[in-house]
Amino acid sequence: MASFSRIAIVGGGPGGLMLARLLLMRGMNAAVFERDTHADERPQGGSLDLHADTGQRAMRVAELETQFSAEARPEHQGDRLYDQHGTLLFDRDGEGDDRPEIDRTALRRILLDSLPPDLVRWDSRIESIKPLASGGHEVAGRGFVEQFDIVVGADGAWSNVRPLVSDAAPSYGGVTLVELGFDTQRHPAVDALTGSGKMFAVGDNRALIAQRNGLGHIRGYAGVRMPEDASRYLAQSSVEDVRAIMLEAFAAWSPELTHLIEVGDVIGIRPMYALPIGHHWPNQPRLTLLGDAAHLMSPFSGEGVNLALADAVDLAEALSSGEGWPAIERYEAIMVERSAPAAEGAAAGLNAAFSPAGVDSVLAHYLERVAVSGPENRQVS
Repeated sequence: MASFSRIAIVGGGPGGLMLARLLLMRGMNAAVFERDTHADERPQGGSLDLHADTGQRAMRVAELETQFSAEARPEHQGDRLYDQHGTLLFDRDGEGDDRPEIDRTALRRILLDSLPPDLVRWDSRIESIKPLASGGHEVAGRGFVEQFDIVVGADGAWSNVRPLVSDAAPSYGGVTLVELGFDTQRHPAVDALTGSGKMFAVGDNRALIAQRNGLGHIRGYAGVRMPEDASRYLAQSSVEDVRAIMLEAFAAWSPELTHLIEVGDVIGIRPMYALPIGHHWPNQPRLTLLGDAAHLMSPFSGEGVNLALADAVDLAEALSSGEGWPAIERYEAIMVERSAPAAEGAAAGLNAAFSPAGVDSVLAHYLERVAVSGPENRQVS
């Protein structure tokens, strides 16, 4: 344990914060370096569901289950599926799965509140990480230079730590989403369309998504399969041009559905990138990764945050085991074994939702769930 007496966690997302919480509970010294100047600087995204054996287990191990239950929304687990003409093909009421929803912002707040205020170093963008003769690393940024026994890259898709262990880089998956926001009181039509949880409308390499969040908000996405250069152009366009481009892309769709694009607040452009399935790297002593930095995938498997939280549990156990680096090597092997099937599912989900076949493959997926999930699932047309 002495060899890991000082631990740097680069990235203050759910995975990095969970790791910090678990190490603190074990009496270990960790510092989280986060580039944001404060917790609310950037939108954290919409709602997510925590799975029993990964995300929920992590909250229990971190002794944060009560806080999670207070924020979770089991009633918002419903699914609806429409075709591009606005025909409702599938409708499932909420509370059908043991995967309660929680807003990403609420999850991050729970984790932050569980840590001493000075443990997270805000406004601390990492500029260099250099190996030391002693075996550790020097971590430097604007106004700070510190030495650590181990550096954990929990810094997401475009990780600064990953290039120190791997040549792999995220590749574009061919789909870009425009993220939209709605207030349910101002947009009752969107509220009614969304139902008790999440709605998909799918057709011809396009999809519209709306997902119920807490506090009377809905998060939406208008997604189109497009080349990477078109995605970059979209990201550089004005809000008015983004809306016009997406309305043109969905011109053949039902007005009931394109209403989402017309009235939603444009929050951001989200191109879908992913690391290679089964991404792994030659072991690099004193450096490791967790979460998206290690296994970035599209959100179409619902596994990203759950895997990051599970990684944090396993890495905390390895760091506190007293076994030294062999325990970290075992953690990395477990992480790769766990994340590879999820990455395969995410890639398949993305390609199913954005295909020339339209809604058929997505409907087949929902109908498969009817057979295993009980009578609350139903086909409506």
